[in-house]
Amino acid sequence: MIPLVDSLLALVFLTVLFSLNCHRLLGLIRIMAIQGIIVSLIPFLLEKPEGTLLVNVGVLLVIVIVKGLIIPGMLLFAIRKVQIRKEVEPIISYNASIFIGLLVIYVSVLISGRMHLTALSSYPLLLPAAFTALAAGLFLLMARRKAITQIIGYLMMENGIYLAGAVLAKHARTQHIVEFGILLDLLVGVMIMGIILHRINHSYDDADTTFLEQLKD
Repeated sequence: MIPLVDSLLALVFLTVLFSLNCHRLLGLIRIMAIQGIIVSLIPFLLEKPEGTLLVNVGVLLVIVIVKGLIIPGMLLFAIRKVQIRKEVEPIISYNASIFIGLLVIYVSVLISGRMHLTALSSYPLLLPAAFTALAAGLFLLMARRKAITQIIGYLMMENGIYLAGAVLAKHARTQHIVEFGILLDLLVGVMIMGIILHRINHSYDDADTTFLEQLKD
């Protein structure tokens, strides 16, 4: 039987590939909500954390709610406000994006294998999943025109950082502090991007970031 953690990490790879080939923003937000819930669960399944069960469950619920409900809800509210539903004319085509996504997964596996981390011998997919989410999020930032899609790329990068933090964290208490710090930065970043998105749409009647090229001193 495949361990639960490995099954969840395989789903992370699938959400990355689906996101690279997703044409509609509503579908992309749903994919990111699923990915957010998955990566929230993984650190708590790797090993039994120290401390009381109530505290650990409380931290898990907060992270799941933020990643799986609050942030996707904010993004849904944003696309309703700016009235966009579909990503139009990506800089790199969707078919090419899938190929790049597969290449990213392959390179991530190669890099992870060369690191020889004995602590991860039980979960060989953990570090490749972290690298893949981080690189794919960066790719979305560069290869998509809509500001809302670029925000989603930022969120995917954060999911990769979150998984990498699960790899590096050695103590449960330290891990929770890092997780809450990441979530705080994430919420602030999403709110700032929401303001920028609103301003772009208000000024140009569109959320395509190529209009920023028209800005002059």
